[in-house]
Amino acid sequence: MNKWLQIHPDDNVLVALTDLPAGTVVQHAGRQLQLATAVKAKHKFTLQPLAVGDAVYMYGVLVGKAMQPIAEGEAITTANLQHAAGSFGLGQRRTHWQPPDTSRFAGRTFLGYHRPDGKVGTANYWVVIPMVFCENRNVATLQYALTDLLGYGQPQLYQQKTSHLLAAWRQGASADQIRDMALAPAAAAPGSQRVFKHVDGVKFLMHDMGCGGTRADAEALCGLLAGYITHPNVAGATILSLGCQHAQVAMLETEIARRDPQFAKPLIVLEQQQEGTEEQLLDKALKLTFAGLMEANQLQRQPAPLSKLVLGLECGGSDGFSGISANPAVGYTSDLLVAMGGSVILSEFPELCGVEQELSDRCQTEELALRFNELMTVYNQRAEEQGSGFYANPSPGNIRDGLITDAIKSAGAAKKGGTSPVADVLDYPEPVRRPGLSLLCTPGNDVESTTAEVGSGATVVLFTTGLGTPTGNPVAPVIKISTNTALYQRMPDIIDVNCGTIIDGTETISQAGERLLDYVIAVASGQQVPAAVRLGQDDFIPWRRGISL
Repeated sequence: MNKWLQIHPDDNVLVALTDLPAGTVVQHAGRQLQLATAVKAKHKFTLQPLAVGDAVYMYGVLVGKAMQPIAEGEAITTANLQHAAGSFGLGQRRTHWQPPDTSRFAGRTFLGYHRPDGKVGTANYWVVIPMVFCENRNVATLQYALTDLLGYGQPQLYQQKTSHLLAAWRQGASADQIRDMALAPAAAAPGSQRVFKHVDGVKFLMHDMGCGGTRADAEALCGLLAGYITHPNVAGATILSLGCQHAQVAMLETEIARRDPQFAKPLIVLEQQQEGTEEQLLDKALKLTFAGLMEANQLQRQPAPLSKLVLGLECGGSDGFSGISANPAVGYTSDLLVAMGGSVILSEFPELCGVEQELSDRCQTEELALRFNELMTVYNQRAEEQGSGFYANPSPGNIRDGLITDAIKSAGAAKKGGTSPVADVLDYPEPVRRPGLSLLCTPGNDVESTTAEVGSGATVVLFTTGLGTPTGNPVAPVIKISTNTALYQRMPDIIDVNCGTIIDGTETISQAGERLLDYVIAVASGQQVPAAVRLGQDDFIPWRRGISL
């Protein structure tokens, strides 16, 4: 295993792949240097002395400037480096692309749910959606009424542990004894059999929006909800409206028609102020939803070409290895799928800071490039007006594990998008319109961004993480990919695929990317169930179109 890495020939820092003590002699490019400080794994150190204001380059792009003199072989930290990124503008189209070899996947299909609009889902869900937060309680009541009896409940493992504690207390255990008590692993109770074996679940998309905000908030919410209703993984929907809110049903219907003019799925819309009592509303919702589930259960998986897949590309809890292991592997998977006619979505615009020029130049038309540039510029300006520009994006966990400026984080995050031309640029909550790589304007916030990608049509989400995060989605399987083997071994309950093999030197980026696509096909076919799905990690947070990084 190598102990350090230069990512790009133009970089003037190296990445430590393992902890390096001060005084370590580093051999690089025919010369040697001695580390002036200890450098932790995932962090970076300089190849030559830097004066105040000197630029630091990683991935071949500007990622920061020295705030104080930095010695040769010294670790770069938040104390000596500040965020800096290159400017960008309308450049030359650089859309020539060498697609990867896809021969290993020739003729491959996945087993999916074919919808009337020609799209193919990787799952088959029914969704229950409130138009406004006032209806959350009624939606929660339906959730309680439907979930367990239909066989979609989660095992109550921690109730067993609480019962153990309760029994000890009743037998006279003291508080100190309770604190020191070892809790045995809970035995998973046998899950109840699904009543509708071809329906993967009933999902309840509660939120805190729909009224009290701006009209733009209401329109964006309706667009997002329409994206879920028309989503290929959704068989039908039950909508609960209060009646007087800003997010009107007519607004939702307009957004549905924009996405699917021939919309033909079952859609149940009930308005509480028209139905009467709560019991009348919920009785009707139960009967109509149950009948809809009976119809949805008639659908079965059928073969579909890989070109029908839509991958969302996401990262969260990133670390200093993200940009050199899991993200490039996902990028290779993305390129494979694009080469076969599929679609991929790269979002999190605050985490594209510093690589705007490259992505802009990869846009297939000047019109797309200008739209991308404008979305990035306006987003950052609005953030700075609130006193928190893109530079504030890295979290304490990111910084602790080697991502000390937004540009460093962004340059690695962008690797998820591979190398293909940019086929489209989308503003939230627009849907995917064409095959290839689409750039979708969303926050860097993991759940808001994942929620948005699925709303735009992602049928599977590839989610890389270096620190570990349980994020999931109600209707699209989220595949969690570790950047390092230690994480994969430490948190096996939430990680599906390990790309730390790239750091360990046992696998190349292309090999990991092909292995990942094999796993995607199995998940899309219902043959593998990712951890986030098993755990019922149904995270759903609409983006209130303000400043969220």
